[in-house]
Amino acid sequence: MTDLPAGVAARAHRATEPLHSLVYFVPEADMELTAVGLRPGRMCYFASRSAPMGPVGPGVTAATFYNFNPDIVARHIPRAWTLATPTDILAARLRAADRALRRLLGDELIASAEVAEAAALVREATSDLAPDGRPLYAGHADMQWPDVPHLALWHGVTLLREYRGDGHTAALLSFGLSGIEAIITHTATGRGFVEPAARLLRGWSDEQWDAAKSALRGRGLLDGADLSAAGRELREQIEAETDRLDAAAWQHLGPERTARLTDLGKQLVRVVAGNGAFPPGVFAPAG
Repeated sequence: MTDLPAGVAARAHRATEPLHSLVYFVPEADMELTAVGLRPGRMCYFASRSAPMGPVGPGVTAATFYNFNPDIVARHIPRAWTLATPTDILAARLRAADRALRRLLGDELIASAEVAEAAALVREATSDLAPDGRPLYAGHADMQWPDVPHLALWHGVTLLREYRGDGHTAALLSFGLSGIEAIITHTATGRGFVEPAARLLRGWSDEQWDAAKSALRGRGLLDGADLSAAGRELREQIEAETDRLDAAAWQHLGPERTARLTDLGKQLVRVVAGNGAFPPGVFAPAG
């Protein structure tokens, strides 16, 4: 395999990942998951994302999710497994994705050649990925592919997202960032969550957040609330390593088909975002 040009893997990820992650924000998710017995809110997220690995404990969930406060995870896992089985949870999550995508994309786009083409491309992109050392990806990869194109697309971008995420966790570990340090420094790049949303959604107290920022300043990675030059360099190295560990899908798909999937993903993400898939005030404006 040849090396990918710089930025290809990251662009493809950004163009497709929101088609998966919308399921964590849409009201259909809580509706379907609470209908099978889960409690609304964080329990639905923790249980539905970790369910492909089976009824794992809070330590496994926190380790694989990485930047969540483990104490918050432990409030919901393993209790979730006493309320609903992983099988029922995964079926509910797929129903939520189906309902949400039909609402956000509309019937015409759901049935379009573009959605079918994107689904075929993500399936091909994931067809040769190895699960070695990637627990969240491996759990999702053991699941059956849905038959209908829009759900096959959703499942495929889920695989791509978790494959990259497992690699990203390895990169963070190799460069010496803890979970809370990872989310703080990523937020400071101006990508992803705005800081109040990151702190709240990941379950860190103000005291924990401030202590971690102080430690990062002590390491020379933060300058006040912003990344220092060393912090920016570290984040660039982490993203480059994440791209390297994420390259297999895009090398297999090839440059032309990767570019095509990136374009299709951008088009579909614009539609779902424009129709309210993500709440305001959570993500930093795209730069």
